[in-house]
Amino acid sequence: MSTISIHIKNMVCNRCKLVVESIFRDMDVEPIAINLGEVKLLHPLNERQTSAIKKALLEKGFELIDDRKSLLLEKTKSLVIDKIHHHKHFELKINWSHYLAEKLDEDYSHISSLFSLVEGITLEQYIIKQKIEKVKEYLFYDELSVKEIAYQLGYSSVAHLSTQFKKVTGLSPSQFKENRDNSIRRSIDQIT
Repeated sequence: MSTISIHIKNMVCNRCKLVVESIFRDMDVEPIAINLGEVKLLHPLNERQTSAIKKALLEKGFELIDDRKSLLLEKTKSLVIDKIHHHKHFELKINWSHYLAEKLDEDYSHISSLFSLVEGITLEQYIIKQKIEKVKEYLFYDELSVKEIAYQLGYSSVAHLSTQFKKVTGLSPSQFKENRDNSIRRSIDQIT
């Protein structure tokens, strides 16, 4: 059974998947699978459905992706976000270049240079910013100790996490925890 993949920009969490699923179902289109950044269908959309879904997605902050470069960037972001925000913990020393090249079936230097060109920051900086947002989440909700957070997010040590956190936020993890100012947390889809 072959499927049709529809790619959608700004899907970064499980709630996003629920909203997108609702949009498709409201248009009488039954998805067979919904992943971050992708909806799989049994049949292609007709022109009317495409137009209606595109409009409904835009109203909710999403966007259909149809060009190859945009698709590659969204898949890259989705893989990074999924790995950092939706897994309990990952390999202590994840090799991002190998992981992304393998998952995207693309040369990492191509992925990285396209990302920098379009997003204005390096892919490494994007990964660091995503990890720091996850650290903020753990600290804000006081779920784990800094040592446990460092382990969960693959930092080599608490010192490494603390140094990177301070460099990005201007605060140490303990200062952030004391303040618990939600205004310094950012939506993961707005990180660039």
